[in-house]
Amino acid sequence: MLSELSIKNFAIIEQLEITFDEGLTVLTGETGAGKSIIIDAVQLLAGGRGSQEFIRHGAKKAELQGLFTVDESKNEVAERLAEFGIEAEEGAVILRRDLNTNGKSVCRVNGKLVTIAILREIGSLLIDIHGQHENQELMSERRHIDLLDFYIGEPIERAMSTYTELYDKYKKLQQLIAAKTQDEQQIAQKIDLYSFQLEEIDAASLIIGEEEELEAERVKLQHFHRLFDRLNTSYEAISLESHGLDWIGNAMSDLEEAASIDDEIKPMSETVNSAFYSLQDVSHDLKRLIDGMEFQPERLHYVEERLALFLTLKRKYGKSLEDILLYRDKIADALDQLVNRDERLHQNQELLAQYVEDLEIEANELSIIRKKSALLLEKGIEEQLKQLYMEKATFKVQIQRKEPNQFDVNGFDNVVFMISTNLGEPLKPLVRVASGGELSRMMLALKTIFSQHQGVTSIIFDEVDTGVSGRVAQSIAEKIAMIASHSQVLCISHLPQVAAMADHHYLIKKEIHDGRTTTAIHDVIQEERTEELSRMLSGAEITPLTLQHADELLKLAKQRKQAFR
Repeated sequence: MLSELSIKNFAIIEQLEITFDEGLTVLTGETGAGKSIIIDAVQLLAGGRGSQEFIRHGAKKAELQGLFTVDESKNEVAERLAEFGIEAEEGAVILRRDLNTNGKSVCRVNGKLVTIAILREIGSLLIDIHGQHENQELMSERRHIDLLDFYIGEPIERAMSTYTELYDKYKKLQQLIAAKTQDEQQIAQKIDLYSFQLEEIDAASLIIGEEEELEAERVKLQHFHRLFDRLNTSYEAISLESHGLDWIGNAMSDLEEAASIDDEIKPMSETVNSAFYSLQDVSHDLKRLIDGMEFQPERLHYVEERLALFLTLKRKYGKSLEDILLYRDKIADALDQLVNRDERLHQNQELLAQYVEDLEIEANELSIIRKKSALLLEKGIEEQLKQLYMEKATFKVQIQRKEPNQFDVNGFDNVVFMISTNLGEPLKPLVRVASGGELSRMMLALKTIFSQHQGVTSIIFDEVDTGVSGRVAQSIAEKIAMIASHSQVLCISHLPQVAAMADHHYLIKKEIHDGRTTTAIHDVIQEERTEELSRMLSGAEITPLTLQHADELLKLAKQRKQAFR
C-alpha cells in the first residue's frame, strides 16, 4: 500500500506530506482545491507522462516521492525489482521522480536511477488509478478482450505464452513471404545487379594474401636498376677487381700458421675462416642473382593493373579482399534465393500452412478458456450490478470467431461486452447502450471483482461517482468500501455517502501564504467529520438538521462496513 506521499513544488502545491493507512481513504474539498492534483502527482510517480507545466511557478523542479509497503509473501514486486537489480528491504519500495524545467525527468526506485519505462512497469504493480476518463476502456470494444483475459488471469497467461511464441513465428514467416512476392521488376533488377557483381568479383580470381605479395613485388620492379647496381657493386667488391675475398683468404692462411704457434690466436683464426667461407657463399649467391636478373616492364604493368583492380573492387564491395569475398558469398546466397524463389516460396508457404494449423489448435484452447470463464464473469457482473441498483440489467460476454485463418495477438476471438439495462430489451453492445452513470457502475462492478485477485497494493478512484445521487450514490459508496476490504483505496469524492464510508478522511483546501495560493491537507477526525459531511450535504451553511443527517450517515456507514468486513 501507499504509506507516505511527499509533494514539493507541484502545480499549486508548495510542500505537502501525506500519510496513508489501510482501508478506504477519502479526499474531499471544494472544486479546484487541488484534490485531483494529488492524484496527478501519484500518477506521475507511477510513470505517467510528465510535463514542465506541472512545476510550480518560480521553482526549478518538482519533487515527488512515495513510500510503498508490500506484502513480502506476494513476491511479484520483489521479483520484478530483482530483474532490474534493485534491492527491496523489509517490503519497502520508494519511488521518486523529479521534473525539471528543461522537460527532463529523473526517476529513482529505492535510490537507484531508472528509466521512465521501468518506473512505469513497477508502478503498475503498486497503483491502479481509475478516473472518469478510464471508462473509455469499456467504450472501446478492442479493450474488452484484454479485460476478460485480465479477469481470467493465470490460466489464460499460460495458454497465451505458448500461443504467442507460435504467433511470432507465424508473423515473421508471413512477412518474409510477403517480401519474397514483391514486384517482379524489382526482383529482376536485383538478379541483374547480383549477377553482374558476382561476375565482376569472380573474374578477378581473388586469393587471400595476393595483394600483399604484389605490393612487395611492385616495389622491387619499380626499383630494378637501383637494386641491380647495388648487387653488382657488392659482387665486385667481394670477388672481382677489389679482390676482397682474396685478401681475406690470405689473412686466413696467415692466421692459421700463427695459430699453430700461439693458441690464443686460434679463436681469431676460426672467425676469419668462417667469414671467408660465408663470403664465398654470398659471392656465389650474388653471381646467381645478377645473372638471373632481367628488367620486366610488362610484369610491372601487370602488377600495377592487378593492384588497381583490387582498389576498384574494394571501393565497391569492401575494405579488404576478405571483405569482398564475404560480400560475394552473401550476394551469391541472395541470388540463389531469388533465382529459386518459386521453390523456396513453396516451402515457406507449406511451413506457413503448418503454422496456421498449429495456431488453430492453440487459439481454440484460448477460446475454450475464455468461454468458460466468461460465464463466471457474467454472473459476477450481474450480481454486482444488482447491488448497484441495476437489478434489471443483463450482462453477457459475446465471444465470436474472426474470419477463418484470421489470427492476431489474442487468438481468433472477438470479444464484445453486451448489456440490456431494462427488462425486455434485447442485448446490445455496451458501447451503444450504457449512459455515463451506467458506465461508472459497470467499471466499478469490474473493479470489485478484479480487486479480489488483482495484486496491486493501492487502487485510486478519481471522482468516479460524479453524476449519481440517492440510493445509487449509497450503493457506489458501499461498493468502494467493499473493494477497500481487499486493497488500499484512495478516493476523491463529492458524495457525502462515500465520505461517510471512509476509514480515513482528508480535507483538501486552498490557502494563501505571502501572496501565493497553495494547497493544504487537513486530517478530518471525530466531530470534524460530522461537520464536513454536513457541509457536503448542505452545500454551504451548516444547520442542526444537516449535522443530524451527517451523524446518521456516519452511523449507517459504520453498520454497513461491519456487515461485509
